[in-house]
Amino acid sequence: MASSAAAEADPAEREREQQHEDRHRLASSLTARYSDWVLEALDELPGSFLLTDPALAGHPIVYASRGLAALTGYARREVLGRNARVFQGAATDRAAVAGVREAVRAQRAHQVAILNYRRDGSPHWVLLHLAPVFHARDGRLLHFLAVQVPIDAKRRAAPCRGAQHGAVLAACREEARVDEDFPCASHAGKVFVDMDKRGLESEEPCVATESEKEKAISTANSIVSALNRYSKLTGLAVSGKRCDSVGIPALSSSLNLSLGRIKQSFVLTHSCLPDMPIIYASDAFVSLTGYSREEILGCNCKVLNGPHTSVEVLEEINQHICSEQACTVDLLSYRWKFVP
Repeated sequence: MASSAAAEADPAEREREQQHEDRHRLASSLTARYSDWVLEALDELPGSFLLTDPALAGHPIVYASRGLAALTGYARREVLGRNARVFQGAATDRAAVAGVREAVRAQRAHQVAILNYRRDGSPHWVLLHLAPVFHARDGRLLHFLAVQVPIDAKRRAAPCRGAQHGAVLAACREEARVDEDFPCASHAGKVFVDMDKRGLESEEPCVATESEKEKAISTANSIVSALNRYSKLTGLAVSGKRCDSVGIPALSSSLNLSLGRIKQSFVLTHSCLPDMPIIYASDAFVSLTGYSREEILGCNCKVLNGPHTSVEVLEEINQHICSEQACTVDLLSYRWKFVP
């Protein structure tokens, strides 16, 4: 009897140990890089935000603010270890999610209005401001910061029709919650993954005001500043911008001067370095795209792609690059603030 009871207890004990390991891994994602005091510092900051760790399987949430709990209805323990798709639902726009996904892949900042869902299934519009956090010296991506600023729905031309699907939306939220307590490995490779919305009406889009956009940027800057302050205690400085000079050869002053006389919008990439990083961007390119030269140097040209950029055209470009041939194509690109 005793041995049987012990055998039955083993699986439960193993599960508890696994949950403990998951909690430790999530906590150390922050404390190992920003010191043990960073959690208290983040708790004191206003706003609704979270931090995710792309180095962990499933790109899980490793920190959720008190403001996020107030905005979404999810307690912190309910979202830690889960993928950020928990906030999406049946009518979340696919194009908006695709833009976020591409920004994550390109490791760049991104801002977009998106329809999210609270824990009770009710929809609400937020301005999502996504920002990468890099190692200041070697440019490694450490975390992604996601700030959610609620958008005043009263400005919309039509009422939120998602409320008409209350039962369906609540079911979607339950479906999103059902599969895990700590699913760090449940959605590997998936970040902000959209749900299927076939057969449901699309939502009338919301547009964030300049004030809401500025609030999102200000909140993000405050958080990165706090992370930087506490990261220095561990000897690791972090930054919201990648150290572009890492591994990127400097052009000679004479070549820079000559290229600067060219008035067209263009970039130069280094074909011998991994991912063919941009090593020069003209003034006209900076003006056209909205990216500063510091933001674009060291990045791949794919940062200009968006949800409606033609995959076929990109493949055509890649084929010409591989065969070392010139090509001319029409391509839909995206500026820094997601303006097509």
